[in-house]
Amino acid sequence: MPYSYPILLVDDDPSIADLLTRSAKQIFPEATFTHVSSYAEAAQYMSDLSGKGPRLILLDVNLQVGLSGLEFLKLIRSHPQGRFLPVVMLSSSREDVDTIAAYLAGASAYTQKPDSYAGWKAYVSKLRTYWYGTVTVPQLWFERNDDKTDV
Repeated sequence: MPYSYPILLVDDDPSIADLLTRSAKQIFPEATFTHVSSYAEAAQYMSDLSGKGPRLILLDVNLQVGLSGLEFLKLIRSHPQGRFLPVVMLSSSREDVDTIAAYLAGASAYTQKPDSYAGWKAYVSKLRTYWYGTVTVPQLWFERNDDKTDV
């Protein structure tokens, strides 16, 4: 029986969350998305986690409010459990400098945002094939962190 596959989406564009959710209903029904729009919301979400955490994080490189996606990635990688979480960077940039910066910060993958609904459906299909169907991702358990200084 398929199991729920929680994914944290950190992106400041609400249309991305809508496209992913609509695509996943058809192609990746096991996926459940939690959408946050900023570094601060993402850090708060991770700090408030108690129990099972996400199996995957989709993270926008260029968050428009507050700190960047790369800064959130560094925060995640500094956490004892977060260092095991696969983090897939989402970007519209095709610049090598951005790709290199993401991998240096600890990204598991760097992907370009599709520019059409059909492209998002193909993207979600590939996410499902690789992250859900091919690789083994450990189920991580988190404890609520009442010290708001880190994840």
